[in-house]
Amino acid sequence: MIPTIFEDYLSTIENQTHQQRVREVLAWVHETFPSLEMRIAWNQPMFVMSGTFIIGFSVAKGHLAVAPESQTIEQFQSCFDRAGYTYGKNLLQIKWHQHIDYELLATIIQTNMREKHGHTKFWR
Repeated sequence: MIPTIFEDYLSTIENQTHQQRVREVLAWVHETFPSLEMRIAWNQPMFVMSGTFIIGFSVAKGHLAVAPESQTIEQFQSCFDRAGYTYGKNLLQIKWHQHIDYELLATIIQTNMREKHGHTKFWR
């Protein structure tokens, strides 16, 4: 079940198929990592740990954008290549028709949680 904090954001996604997909991803993150705090910042849903950013999501016409920070993007480039995902310096793009690799997503989140444990700033 999706936390109500994200409902206003989800209601802005006009394409119902895309909205459902984002809903599923956010619910999965919440259920898999219940210790992460949920918030909306910069008009996008994100998850934080002890005040530091772990991962954020946003919607574009052609894809779901996943933003784990640039250091994490660099670290997982070969995994993204194998999955067929497009990525840039700060985000990963999962096209609407592509499979979401939840195992990879979990690894990204776990890595950020481990590497940012004890950080006091929002960004690295």
